[in-house]
Amino acid sequence: MLENFTGTTPRLQVVLDHSHPCCPSKAEMLKQHRELSMSIRRTIENNEEAGIRPSKTYQSFVAAVGGRRELNFIEKDVRNYISREVRNVSEQEDAKEFGKYFLRMKEKNQNFFFELELEEDQSIKLAFWADARSRAAFEYFGDVISFDTTYNTNRYNLVCGSFVGVNHHGGNALKGFLTDQCASIKRALEACMPTTIHSWCIWHIMKKIPSKLNGYKGHADIEREMSQIVFNSHSKDSFDRNWNDFLLNFGLVDNKWLSDLYEDRHIWVPIYLDHHFWAGMRSTQRSENMHSFFNKFITRNSLLIQFVKQYDNCLGSREQAERESDAADFHTVIPCATKFSIEAQFQDVYTHQKFREVQAQFREKANCITRLMNSALGYSVYEVGEQVSSSILNKFVVTYDSVAAEVKCQCLLFESRGILCRHTLSVLSFEQVSQVSPRYILERWSKKVKRRHTHIKSSHDEPLMEPRSKRFDQLVFRSQNICKFASESEELTAFLHRAYDNVMAEMESLKAKRKGTSSLSHEDANLESVNELQSPPRIRTRGRPKNRLGSKLDKQIANATKKKKTKVLSEVKVMFFKFVVIEFIFLINSLANM
Repeated sequence: MLENFTGTTPRLQVVLDHSHPCCPSKAEMLKQHRELSMSIRRTIENNEEAGIRPSKTYQSFVAAVGGRRELNFIEKDVRNYISREVRNVSEQEDAKEFGKYFLRMKEKNQNFFFELELEEDQSIKLAFWADARSRAAFEYFGDVISFDTTYNTNRYNLVCGSFVGVNHHGGNALKGFLTDQCASIKRALEACMPTTIHSWCIWHIMKKIPSKLNGYKGHADIEREMSQIVFNSHSKDSFDRNWNDFLLNFGLVDNKWLSDLYEDRHIWVPIYLDHHFWAGMRSTQRSENMHSFFNKFITRNSLLIQFVKQYDNCLGSREQAERESDAADFHTVIPCATKFSIEAQFQDVYTHQKFREVQAQFREKANCITRLMNSALGYSVYEVGEQVSSSILNKFVVTYDSVAAEVKCQCLLFESRGILCRHTLSVLSFEQVSQVSPRYILERWSKKVKRRHTHIKSSHDEPLMEPRSKRFDQLVFRSQNICKFASESEELTAFLHRAYDNVMAEMESLKAKRKGTSSLSHEDANLESVNELQSPPRIRTRGRPKNRLGSKLDKQIANATKKKKTKVLSEVKVMFFKFVVIEFIFLINSLANM
């Protein structure tokens, strides 16, 4: 734009902004007219912290204002802000932020544990961490652990190995160790934990059947028959017999994969493991549930710091779910499904989730037929037939000792899951037992036990916000109650609008008065305020700078010493005389007032 300037030489001035009116319908698409307000930026940051995708965040803005045309920005602006401001961490800084996260968590709670193993070039090779709440929960629920190493979604291709247990609700929280079918983990457990019972994930094994046996004729029948043998063999002898018949009938005797599975049957077939307690865990699918949670927010290009933040969110959601379940156990009661007094016994003690599992056994008791085989000296042997379908009747042997108040079923449901089976309940009903022994009411499933970990918050990293963002959030939070109160009537709303206008005018006036100077004393100084300090403006000087600031003052003092001594003495005498007169007048006034 050419403008007229005084002088002989014309000058050309460049104005980057539009200097003419724009069409309203097209101006919104120009970058100069698009802007993210403070409120919009904070919402984007909070949603990113919560793992909400940018597209969903933008749609929430659209829904709030009633259409895209009402917004002065587009979805691309939201994505650019996230990539440039929120996720602005390079690969070089990623490891540092990863380590800083661990230090912040350790500072918040000394029971937070982490350990890093580094390569020679100081790059991260392995990282292990456990938050304080999980460590406390392990004291109560560390008897059965699932360890899954099948998740590696990050840009460094590092494998995530998650340790998952079962809490008193049956949800995700060491006698048993459940892993994927991995030979290296098997060898490590045998060497480091020889007394720990190791089990392979049966879900992963059964999932491999189509790929391993797809080349055989009738592979669908093979898969169905194998599943029937694995899950419905009620004794080791019956499994061995049925497995051999299965191999002969389908011509699979020479199949190496099935041969290897049979050799390792003691660590994956349920009938070989059910005499150990597994808290209802037969697979690592509880870890898979965590993986599905991560997949919503983590991609192959995700950084380490992004992963641990989403890990925080995952732990927080699990903690909240446990708190809600505890509250439901305390405030509500699930009605009994039968008139059996033993059911009321479990209703009073067990959490809702576990009591529902017990109730399922009470309902299925109706399908059982109990027959006394023999009895002597209070020790009885029963045969319980369960009608699972119109053509299938499964039979189980149940023993009952009335003297010791002990009952045991061939299905081993109590030994493996910690709840009495329908066959046992059928025998107890036949014996007219009204109360079971306390040994069959596990404290692990009790809702009355006060556990230490419930008083510990899961680790959650607070976002590192600028001081202005913190102040903005605090003001918005406090203004919510005011807006809620004012919205009750038009009169109150108009009153608040006037108050806002007056306050805005006062703040603008105060800002104008204080423009240019401010102070910061040691009394109100803190890390936040110090971080806001800026360097003084740099002054450009000509020639060699003068390091000694007192040079001008030295000259003035030197010139003053050259004055005549008589003049100096006369000035001193005058000052002394004035001082004596003032003191004399002060003395007279004091005597007069006495």
